[in-house]
Amino acid sequence: MYNIGDLIIYSAHGICEIDDICEKTVLGKTRKYYVLHPLENNQQLTIHAPVNNDKVVMQELINKEEAIEILDSFKDPGLKWNDNANKRFNEFTKIVKTGNRKEIAKVVNTLMRKRIELERIDKQLYQKDETLLNDVQNTLFKELSISLDTSDKAIHEMVLKKMSGE
Repeated sequence: MYNIGDLIIYSAHGICEIDDICEKTVLGKTRKYYVLHPLENNQQLTIHAPVNNDKVVMQELINKEEAIEILDSFKDPGLKWNDNANKRFNEFTKIVKTGNRKEIAKVVNTLMRKRIELERIDKQLYQKDETLLNDVQNTLFKELSISLDTSDKAIHEMVLKKMSGE
């Protein structure tokens, strides 16, 4: 069980802070709920998530050692590129939904490398790939920045250096 003030990864909402833990009655059933708010949300979104919810990924942030390991993984080439856009999107989305940050980093790595490759010839990623990359990259880089006590921008620069072999 998490505590008030903890930062967690919560499903599609990314990094959230736990503001409260309370009991709520929904459809006649009383359960404990986390009251969360996403860190990257300009609006005042409040999420009420059951404490024992097996259907949604809720994870602690990675530690410093894991963050360094993930950063180093950007030296590697990433995943095999599937030219079928729909299959690729489904494969990558399935990986992201596992919540495994090392595997998620491979998706980000692959999409970033493909974006760079395409930009060199004045082309762009497919919109679905671009949207997935932006969403996942933002959450991953924010988590790495918190774990390493630095900025998202610094993480982005570190990743680009790793990818270029520096």
